[in-house]
Amino acid sequence: MLQDDRPKAALPAGDKTNVLRSHPLFRDLERDALDQLCRYARKRTFKRGATIFAKGDPGQSLFFIISGTVKIGVSSADGRGAIFNMVDAGEMFGEIAVLDGLARTADAIANSNCELFFIDRRDFLTLLASQPVLATKLIELLCVRLRWISDHVEQVIFPELSGKLAKALMRLIDRPGAALDKTIAITQQEIGEMLGMSRESVNKQLHEWAERKLVRLQRGSITVIDVESLKVMAERSQD
Repeated sequence: MLQDDRPKAALPAGDKTNVLRSHPLFRDLERDALDQLCRYARKRTFKRGATIFAKGDPGQSLFFIISGTVKIGVSSADGRGAIFNMVDAGEMFGEIAVLDGLARTADAIANSNCELFFIDRRDFLTLLASQPVLATKLIELLCVRLRWISDHVEQVIFPELSGKLAKALMRLIDRPGAALDKTIAITQQEIGEMLGMSRESVNKQLHEWAERKLVRLQRGSITVIDVESLKVMAERSQD
């Protein structure tokens, strides 16, 4: 899949500031620091299916999503995949390798046409060193990510599909940037890869719930209709 990797014309300063300030990590920065961040941030676009970075690549940039969705995961040599996270507009990704200077731990693939800001590692670390409030916010963000991963691992080892699936849907609609109408832009294949389950098993369970009016299925997306019922299933699966 072709991607347009060329730096784009700079956004008006006010627009770039508004986009970056919308992220909790940058919300409390002083004006001078935010202006510095805006000077560092450059724009790129990726077509759906394009690889933004691959596992093992050097961690040279931090990414912030302006529009679109990015999936984070890995693929095996035989073509099987596992999805760790779906990242939406307003969210950031790629911070682990940027902070420790080691290789990327997973692939980042554009799940739709995407517009991204990227900030070079050197520039971000320079800003981080001069802004204690930014360092504190980043620690908080990493703690949230660690809890999310722990929750994901717990979810994967649940023995019962309906509980795993209900919990996954609850987590996806509760993410920052999730749609207000509880619609999740994800395929059944991708959910199966998140849960370590076959697409057929996921499809069967989702269609059963659709008949009960708990969810509505569209091509490439799922809308949660009865949040409370799925929440009960998710909670019971932990008992």
